[in-house]
Amino acid sequence: MTAVLNISRSILGQPWRWRGSGTDGRDAGFRPDDLVAGLLMARGVPREAVEAHRAPTIRGFMPDPSIFRDMDQAAERLADAVARGEPVTIFGDYDVDGATSAALLIRLLRGLGLDPQAYIPDRLMEGYGPSGEALVRIAAGGARLIVTVDCGAQAFEALEMARATGVDVIVVDHHKCAATLPPALALVNPNRLDEAADAAAHGHLAAVGVAFLLGAALLRTLRARNWFATRAEPRLIDLLDLVALGTVADVAALRGLNRAFVAQGLKVMAQRHNIGLAALSQAARLDRAPTCTDLGFALGPRINAGGRVGKSDLGVRLLTTEDPEEARTIAAELDRLNGERRAIEMLVTEAAEVAAATQGNRAVALVSGAGWHPGVIGIVAGRLKEKLGRPAIVVAMDDAGIGKGSGRSISGVDLGAAVLAAKDMGLLVAGGGHAMAAGLTVEQARLDALADFLDDRLAADVARAQDGRALLLDAVLAPGGINPALVDALDAGGPYGAGWPSPRVAAGPVRIVRADIVGQGHVRAIVQGDDGRSIKTIAFRQADSALGQALLGAGADRRLWLAGRPKVDDWNSRPAAELHLEDAAWADEHR
Repeated sequence: MTAVLNISRSILGQPWRWRGSGTDGRDAGFRPDDLVAGLLMARGVPREAVEAHRAPTIRGFMPDPSIFRDMDQAAERLADAVARGEPVTIFGDYDVDGATSAALLIRLLRGLGLDPQAYIPDRLMEGYGPSGEALVRIAAGGARLIVTVDCGAQAFEALEMARATGVDVIVVDHHKCAATLPPALALVNPNRLDEAADAAAHGHLAAVGVAFLLGAALLRTLRARNWFATRAEPRLIDLLDLVALGTVADVAALRGLNRAFVAQGLKVMAQRHNIGLAALSQAARLDRAPTCTDLGFALGPRINAGGRVGKSDLGVRLLTTEDPEEARTIAAELDRLNGERRAIEMLVTEAAEVAAATQGNRAVALVSGAGWHPGVIGIVAGRLKEKLGRPAIVVAMDDAGIGKGSGRSISGVDLGAAVLAAKDMGLLVAGGGHAMAAGLTVEQARLDALADFLDDRLAADVARAQDGRALLLDAVLAPGGINPALVDALDAGGPYGAGWPSPRVAAGPVRIVRADIVGQGHVRAIVQGDDGRSIKTIAFRQADSALGQALLGAGADRRLWLAGRPKVDDWNSRPAAELHLEDAAWADEHR
């Protein structure tokens, strides 16, 4: 494949390739409609499906919920609970996906006349997922039905204990399942190994997406029973703001139904009907319509902060409250905890990077440390993965020599399956996850054996993923083409996120007018092209990298091609476009 601009090795050592059948757009005069169609097709959309993907709707992508195993059984049992007015408890994970899944079902069941309770385990004291003790305690408190969300697919012992009490348990999850399933009344999970192909095709859904489908099945079941003949039917569509937040924050692939969930959910969120989300937006100083970036980097981390370094149920309480004053109080607390989380994260990241530097080039960077806060290890694993370009697992060891670990993977390497295999080999106390993320519990004495196992199992996959690495571009532009109109046109191909990458363009050739370091190692530069137009660029956390050093050291006599993502800087009253840099190449070396 011909390299874009003949750049086969950039400053960061990678070739530049077209994402699809891209073209050099410096003189093309893009029309937005043509550009959007090109963006969609470059991301795998067939020509005949472009219009459906241009403005994704729930109706256009929603499957029949009944295609999923146990869905109808789960809906019937929930409908019985509604009809009888039974006590129901929603047991959720402590992250954003768990909080939004729990909040969605709680708000829906409230609209159907129930008063469901929420149970979110404490990350430090109880760990991930349902414990038998917690389920038995909930049953003893009067619950007749427990619904676990974003957890439960591997909770064999806990569900056995719950079944012994006589309480019914429905599991709503999306994590990888084993061949044998735990004993639940119903287990709704598109990643069950016995799912048919049409259901398994939705394995990229976050748990909140699966919960939404269960909600749709429940309303359909009640409708068939004429439940709404004398009652108002809740508007499930009004809960799409929760689905969008959980989907983006859980880094679920934004393709198919997930794109519709997020596109429509952002519209619902902009109306600010959920007073908890409105209060959180205010605490995060978001005074405009939300974007995917806001969900992933402003709202999601604040919801997560409760489970990471504060009280685990703060997120669900915020998302389900109807009291504006309570919403403001919780949002302010989550904002404070998020600042605390950032400080802890920075310290653990520094220590993890030092530890990784001593390991050599293993397929998976597996690092551990005593005293590391378990609430930030997932974020740190993500940072480490980005820096090293390979999967990373970060383990926080306690005084008893038991470690809680969190891992993040790279495209093409299924970390969740490897963790399940390690568990089957007896290397882990517990473990599970999906392709891009996993969690585990491991004894300190088995860390080396685990590292060896992951190295043997994933080395070939990691090598293939790294060998195939290239910077994928959607267009090449003169610097003057980086403007707000272009950003608006590119945004029309969104929403962008995991599995649906935001557009990346090359601009140049340019000369560096001024470059300096700002903030936490970011390199800011003003560049000017041969067309005389200047644009602002920034390379985040690149001061010590080859890219940052090239920007800082380039003289006025050297020209560069720059690659990155165009964004609008709306800090001032007159918005201007800028380029968030990801790579660069010397123009005179690639002609």
